[in-house]
Formats: sequence, C-alpha cells, structure tokens
Amino acid sequence: MKRILLPVFAAASLSLSGCASLFAPPVAPGASEAEVVARLGKPDAIYPDGNDHLLSYPVGAFGQYSYMARIGADGKLISYAQVWTLQNFQAIKVGQDTKDDVLRRLGHPTLVTRYARIPFEAWNYGFKESGAWNSQMSVFFNEQGIVEKVQNGPDPRYEGGDRRF
Repeated sequence: MKRILLPVFAAASLSLSGCASLFAPPVAPGASEAEVVARLGKPDAIYPDGNDHLLSYPVGAFGQYSYMARIGADGKLISYAQVWTLQNFQAIKVGQDTKDDVLRRLGHPTLVTRYARIPFEAWNYGFKESGAWNSQMSVFFNEQGIVEKVQNGPDPRYEGGDRRF
C-alpha cells in the first residue's frame, strides 16, 4: 500500500506546487524584468508603450483573466495587474482607439470573429464580470482598424451550463 501511495502523493505534490507558483503573488514593483520573467515565465506577447513595455500573461484559452506586467525604461517592474476588467473595457475610445491601443490595454482576445455582411472584425474577450458572471466583451473594428463599438453580453462558452467551444 505504501508503494502505491508514495508515487500518487509525489505527483499530487508536484502538481499542486505548480498551481502554487501560478497563484502566488508576483514579484514586487521595483523588481528587474529578469526577476519578473523568472517568476512568471516567458510572456505571451510584449507590447511597446512609449518608454515602457508590457509583458502579457493570459490564462489559457478558457481563462477569464489576463495579466500585464508594465516594465519601465529602467528595466524595473512598475505594475502587475489583471486587465480584463469593466474599467479597462469602458476606457476603450470608440472612433479613436486602434487595434494596437486595445492590445496594449487588454492583450490578445479569446476569439477573433470576422463578419461577412458588415465590414467589422470583432475581438471577443471572455471574462469574469464583477467576479461573478461569465461575460464576453466584444470590441468591433472597422476596415481601418479603428474601434467602431464595444459590446458586452453573456459568454456563449458557458450558456446552458456547458462549454460549447
């Protein structure tokens, strides 16, 4: 019995230690970019933003959160925050913001949809609205890559209690 439980316990401990590092607090502001990458791993994308740059850390295809680490010109961490929030979605400027602006604010979308009848491309972000609702924010871009509208609704991946995608 001991021989069977030991490998099971070891595997469970290793898998939980991976989760612990994922959910442990990130490095503190002022840490070097190398420390941030050592702690959080390789970013999914890097976005220039003036003299700063942003390291994007989305949480998987079915994730409802995405994180950004802002690195200053001095190579130090300025901030680390969850960016798929109502405040960030509401800050998008219709008729003004571009795809690059949205990428710097939110990172890559969960899903991109192109419509045949209207000349829009929608970037869909499945997120946990107010920590409770499975929502999807859609950011629509015209052919010039400018935001035409931003629309919130239920996340179709969770309608009816099942995952459709």
